[in-house]
Amino acid sequence: MAHVELQSGESQEQLLKRFRKQVAKDGILSTVRRKRWHVSKSELRRIQKKKAVRRARRKQRKTRAS
Repeated sequence: MAHVELQSGESQEQLLKRFRKQVAKDGILSTVRRKRWHVSKSELRRIQKKKAVRRARRKQRKTRAS
């Protein structure tokens, strides 16, 4: 859980900016997005394999184009 406290002489905008950085660093939003819907293990493996194939094709296109 991200926690920030107002420091002396710090504006609300600066506090909010620090909080957003902390949330991004902790990976809270990505966790929430990932857990928004239940995905079975087999479905997760299928998605990961699909992403890996896509990455490999992209990498292959880059090396051929150069």
